[in-house]
Amino acid sequence: MDPILRVVVAYAFLLGLFRLAGRRTLGDLSPFDFVLLLVISEFTQQAVVRDDPSLTAASVLCGSIVLLNVALSLIKARSHRLERWLEGVPVVLVEHGRPRRAAMRQARVDEEDILAAARSRQGLERMEQIRLAVLERTGGISVIPER
Repeated sequence: MDPILRVVVAYAFLLGLFRLAGRRTLGDLSPFDFVLLLVISEFTQQAVVRDDPSLTAASVLCGSIVLLNVALSLIKARSHRLERWLEGVPVVLVEHGRPRRAAMRQARVDEEDILAAARSRQGLERMEQIRLAVLERTGGISVIPER
């Protein structure tokens, strides 16, 4: 198959596949979702660039992995215990300007990480200005300033 035709077919397939899978912004991707995107890109790259792998086989693999991810998201919506186990829970890192050292150690986050998030998101400069800093399930740090 001509490489340009392979690209067009792969593009159309992935466009349809992700429209069926549902919307999700890049900022809301979990680390696992990001890994799935990398795996899908590898399947697609092999089918588009190389001559030997079948575009059909790559489409089946991509479709299967997206279908499994959609099925798992539906199961997680019904089981909060499974969702917490797979996605984790938000972790409070700072309360009223006081770092929670044990939580920070467990999450492998230091004060500089928290202060960087506070500066970039809220314009805060000191730990005392932070009412709450939370490590979200997606890996980002949310900061709520003291009033």
